[in-house]
Amino acid sequence: MRELTRRDALATAALGAAALFAGRTWAQASEKRLPNIVFILADDLGYGDVGCYDQRDILTPCLDKMAAEGTRFTDAYAGSTVCAPSRCCLMTGLHSGHAYVRGNRLVPLRPQDTTVAELLRQAGYATALIGKWGLGEPETTGIPNRKGFDEFYGYLNQAHAHNYYPEYLWRNEQKERLEGNEEGKPGVSLKRAQYSPDLMAKEALDFIERNKARPFFLYFSPTIPHSNNERQHEDGNGMEVPSDAPYTDKAWPQEQKNKAAMITRLDRMAGDVLQRLKDLGLDENTIVFFTSDNGPHKEGGDPAFLRSSGPLRGIKRDLYEGGIRVPMIVRWPGRVPAGHVSKFPWAFWDLLPTLAELAGAKSPSGLDGISVVPALLGNEAQQRTHEYLYWEFHEGGFKQAVRMGDWKAVRPGTKAPLEVYALDTDPGEAHNVAAEHPDIVQRAQALFTSARTESKEWKTPAS
Repeated sequence: MRELTRRDALATAALGAAALFAGRTWAQASEKRLPNIVFILADDLGYGDVGCYDQRDILTPCLDKMAAEGTRFTDAYAGSTVCAPSRCCLMTGLHSGHAYVRGNRLVPLRPQDTTVAELLRQAGYATALIGKWGLGEPETTGIPNRKGFDEFYGYLNQAHAHNYYPEYLWRNEQKERLEGNEEGKPGVSLKRAQYSPDLMAKEALDFIERNKARPFFLYFSPTIPHSNNERQHEDGNGMEVPSDAPYTDKAWPQEQKNKAAMITRLDRMAGDVLQRLKDLGLDENTIVFFTSDNGPHKEGGDPAFLRSSGPLRGIKRDLYEGGIRVPMIVRWPGRVPAGHVSKFPWAFWDLLPTLAELAGAKSPSGLDGISVVPALLGNEAQQRTHEYLYWEFHEGGFKQAVRMGDWKAVRPGTKAPLEVYALDTDPGEAHNVAAEHPDIVQRAQALFTSARTESKEWKTPAS
């Protein structure tokens, strides 16, 4: 088959979008089998940690190539500014003002919380989660195998996932011992023989191989480059990686060498997935997403050292852009335009309706998310837009944020005054213009009340 040119890709994308807007789903418009879906979710990777997002020191050649062969979104957002609620938004299509899991406490998803994996499995997909879950402990209603995943290999618990050399990982509902790893204090291994991200990367490739003859959904969520917080407290370097190559000779703090090595290792894992798809002849019928669950952490060293937030303000646990705006690269040869950079704003809660659209499945009612298939296919002019994007965060005081077009409002604490930023001219949120725009303040205040419902698990200070 001849290589598709950029013009071909845009034309194919336009035909797909035209079919959608004529009332036919992508699945109905396509003559091929349903597309395979691979969603790669990094852990605590910052907006500025990838080369194609202007990272200067960390090598990410595979992701940079993926961006050149696909579309790079500049204004994509995580579900929250920490792990569990962000992943809940991703799985359920609800933002953090409506989602059941709104913080990192061990609250499992319920039977009535429909996940994207459940929808895709019903549509005929083989489904797998390889990596970190964080939405259900053992024997609860929230474990992956009870939320739509045929296969699960990795970590159930966020704290267990801190340890890169654990004594065991979960395979479905059973613990699988990792020979040669031995834990001393909780989270701190005395013997380190098997590096869990490498094991999970192999499982991801094996899943693709086993399911090459049928549509599959692979949710690959390695723990890189999250810090091992417990080891950080023990010896000052929680950035666990087998080698700091290729940064060994850098005149950097050791934890920064390790962090960079972890990100380059993650890059190679993503590249291996893309290569496996090519080797199996699945490349042109697989849409691949790459993103992160929230902004960069401070537990593994100063995130400013390697400019992990890029031009943005804030880090993990902030509702400023650096805490919630994340890299988002999408690749689908001949469908997603190659070499395209999109400023269309969308968020994790859009994934469920988007993948349902691609799979010909019906989304549940009452979602906060919308299908962004037109934007993925390069047809932003025909893409429905959000009236607003909303976040709330319950750790260290109740915080809220809302994006309305190019306006962003932040309440960084319960009693803190509301701040307003013009993201089109001030993406780094350096200039609070609330005093000059009382109309935006009023609109944001109204949304801070109307865009959410109260939660018995995560109560606001006023409730």
